[in-house]
Amino acid sequence: MLETYLNDINIEANDKQIAELERFKEMLVEKNKVMNLTGITDSDEVDRLHFTDSAYPLTLPELKGTKRIIDVGTGAGFPGIVLKVLAPDKEITLNDSLLKRLKFLDEVIADLGLEGITTVHARSEDLAHVSGQREAYDVATSRAVARLATLTEYMLGFVKVGGYMLAMKSGDIDEEAMEAKKAIMAMGGELVNVHKYRLFDEFDRSIVLIKKVKPTPKKYPRGKNLAKTKPIL
Repeated sequence: MLETYLNDINIEANDKQIAELERFKEMLVEKNKVMNLTGITDSDEVDRLHFTDSAYPLTLPELKGTKRIIDVGTGAGFPGIVLKVLAPDKEITLNDSLLKRLKFLDEVIADLGLEGITTVHARSEDLAHVSGQREAYDVATSRAVARLATLTEYMLGFVKVGGYMLAMKSGDIDEEAMEAKKAIMAMGGELVNVHKYRLFDEFDRSIVLIKKVKPTPKKYPRGKNLAKTKPIL
């Protein structure tokens, strides 16, 4: 069914890619027995709500021709692992603040024999100040991590001028997008589009597309969890 679900959003996956995602699912469900990675463990629901949803950004023109992607707050590897499997030419960095999640993802990467994908254990607000990470990526992605004003501060410091931030969200995002306008501007971004879609005629989803139009001021992102406790509003 996974191949059919991907075809439904105009993504073609070959047998090797389907097998890799099936193996990832097997490892995810097994590890979830001893570590809280996801509340979704039914095989078909993983295919629909994790894999197909994570693949959806590949349908957007903003990802065409991009090379370096950082997945901020990757968690159980969504969307980063899925993007790597389905677009193996892209270089992916998986960032998370929880080391045990990344150790699991390292196991997945090794098991699947994936190349051009690395994990980085750090808080995103610290990592975005590191040379070689700051403004080094064509695209930054995240999936349901925090409110948009906070996410913008976490993510835009990683993006090159001319690149994009893609925030994947569920439900109605309009209020969050309005709330985040000041943060987007402060971080050197410009709201390009809120791409809304329905997954399987059942689940309302949005991808907020923010273009990096000028360098992020050196003081951002702020440390001490200020992006979350005192967002730029």
